[in-house]
Amino acid sequence: MPVPERSARGGWRFACVRGCTLCCRQPGFVYLTEQDVRRAARRLGLSAREFERRYVYRTPYTLRLRKPRRAACHFLSDSGCLLHPAKPTQCRLYPFWPEILEEPGGWRREADFCPGIGRGPRLTPRTVRRRLAAMKRAYPAQYS
Repeated sequence: MPVPERSARGGWRFACVRGCTLCCRQPGFVYLTEQDVRRAARRLGLSAREFERRYVYRTPYTLRLRKPRRAACHFLSDSGCLLHPAKPTQCRLYPFWPEILEEPGGWRREADFCPGIGRGPRLTPRTVRRRLAAMKRAYPAQYS
C-alpha cells in the first residue's frame, strides 16, 4: 500500500484535543462493524440485539448508527462521547480515513478543521499505512 500524502509540515502528527468534538458534529454517518455493535452494547449494559434495535440502521451491506433528530449522535454529550472506551472503529481511526489520506491535499484540508492534526508525536509511514489498512478492512463495502 502506498504511503499517503504527508502534511505540509513534512509528516503526520495527530493527537485528539481533550474536549473537542468537532469530528462528531460533522455531517455524515458513523458506520459500524459487528464487533463495534457488541462492544458498544456491552458498554451500555445491553445485548447486541437490543443495542441494534435502538441505535443501528442495517442494510445488506452496511451497519450505521441511527442519527437522532436535532442531534449529531445519540452518544455525544457535553462532556464528550459516552461510548468513548468502546467507540466505533470509524471514530477510533479518525483522521486516518482513505478519503482524507488518499485525496490530494486531504490531510491539509482536514487540519484546517481538526485541531488535533499537527499535534502529538510524528507518526511513521508504517503506522499511517496500518491505520489506513485497518479502516479499509473494517469497512470493505465502502473501500472496495
